[in-house]
This record gives sequence, structure tokens and C-alpha cells, in this order.
Amino acid sequence: SYLTIQEGCDKFCHFCVVPYTRGPECSRPFKTIIKEAEELIKNGAKEITLLGQNVNAYSFKEKNNEYRISNLLNELENYPEIKRIRYTTSHPVDMTDDLIECYSSNKKLMPFIHLPIQSGSNKILKLMNRKHKVEDYLDIYNKLIKINPSIKISSDFIIGYPGEEKVDFEQTINLVKEIKFINSFSFIFSPRPGTKASKLKELNHFITKDRLIELQSYLFKNQIDHNKSLENKEIDVLVENRTKDQNKYFGRNEYFNSVIYSSDKNDIGKIVKVNIENSNQNTLFGKIKNKMKAA
Repeated sequence: SYLTIQEGCDKFCHFCVVPYTRGPECSRPFKTIIKEAEELIKNGAKEITLLGQNVNAYSFKEKNNEYRISNLLNELENYPEIKRIRYTTSHPVDMTDDLIECYSSNKKLMPFIHLPIQSGSNKILKLMNRKHKVEDYLDIYNKLIKINPSIKISSDFIIGYPGEEKVDFEQTINLVKEIKFINSFSFIFSPRPGTKASKLKELNHFITKDRLIELQSYLFKNQIDHNKSLENKEIDVLVENRTKDQNKYFGRNEYFNSVIYSSDKNDIGKIVKVNIENSNQNTLFGKIKNKMKAA
């Protein structure tokens, strides 16, 4: 189940319309969120994903207390019915140390983070008004890996942002090679009416298209390599539904990979052990192993 905890954004990235269409950051009351989570649990939720346009900026003040997303994550961990917790989408500026610490102490928080950076060039990040540098992003990444080596990262990339030169693009490629994002979204810059970037001169389309193809070749390779690394291994899968032909089951592992497997039993809503036999860029394929106790 998905649970909205925050809406809006105060970052005003120059390419983004969210601050104008969704308004300023606004966080829902802590107790209201927990009460709603309890209702989701009563309805059978085993995994909860906290949502927000800038979800890790969550901040609700009540009397002398300030609740952050780390407080929500740790409170949800206390419910035995909940097996997995996630959140999306995050901004690097709000990856605070208390949130990073959750990846060490919280046993139900999945070791997978979608953390958009948009570019590997500090010059472009400044033009985008991202309010952080590549070094800040790498510092967050290194803190996360140090505290929990099993963590994997995905991201967003905008290629051909006005002002991007070959050296800026090469810096983005170098970042992708260093971090090896396991699943990312990448696009050619597209101006949004009303944003500051919409007034800037766009780059040559043929150049940006070639750059996107090159970037995606690295991103897709990382994705394929990650999936290949899970072949011949037994992994935990939270089962969501049957496939359309009703012959197999669909679920996701802790890294949010799609998993399709064969089973003679109805495993929907349960966490099962699946032996991964093969994979492609987007999906893992396997067979059921010994089933864990029903969640």
C-alpha cells in the first residue's frame, strides 16, 4: 500500500513545475499518518511505501516535538504485520544523518533508495538550482554503503540541459560508472512552461539523443549486471498477484526488482523463497523454494 505523508516542494529546481502546481512543502500530522497506516494493516497491507513529492523533507511540528521521516519509519517498524517499508521520492539535500542511520537500525526498511541527482556535473547542478554538489551526493552514498553495504541506488538523469557541454556529460557518465545505479530513469531535457529553464536555449537534438543513448547503455548494463548477480541465488519475494495467464506469480524482491516464478500454491500476500534461474534487463525468473510462514 502507498501512504502519502507529504506534498509539494520548496526546492524550485529550474526545470520542475512541482512547486508551481503542487505548492510549498506541506507535511501531514504524524498521528494521522500512523492511524492511516493501521487501517492499511487491517486491510492486509504487508508493505507500506511512504509517498511525497519531496518525501524525505517530511517535517511535522507538534508542541515541542518535531517528527521527521525517520520517526515514521521507526514507528512503522513496530507493527509485526508490516514486513517491508519504503519511501519515494527523495531529494539529496534532505538525506539527513538520522534518516541514513535508519538503514542500520531499522530491520524492515528496504536497502533500496531512489535518489535523483539529474547530472554528474556541478556546473549543471548549479544551473538546475539543485542546491547540492556531486561531492555531497557521493558523501551520502558513501555514508549509506558504510552503514549498510547491501544498499543499492537508483536515480534520475536529465540529458541535454541548457548549458551542458561534452565535459559535463562525461562527468555524468563517470558518476554512473562509479555508483552503478541498478535502475534509473533518463530523459532528454524537455522545457516545462512557467519554469526558468523553459526560457533557455535548447541543445541540438541530435547531440542530446546520442548522449542519451550512450548514457542508457551504461545504465542498462548496470541493471542487467545487477539482475545477473542474483541468478542461482535464493531471494525473498513479496507476492503481489498472478500473471495474466494465471500460470505464474508476480512479486518483488527487496530491491524492487520484478520477479516472476512458478508455484502450485496461492502465495499472494506472502513472502516466499524463490530460486532465481535467469533474468533480463527488467525481470527475474525463478521457481518456488520452501515457503516461509505466512505473513
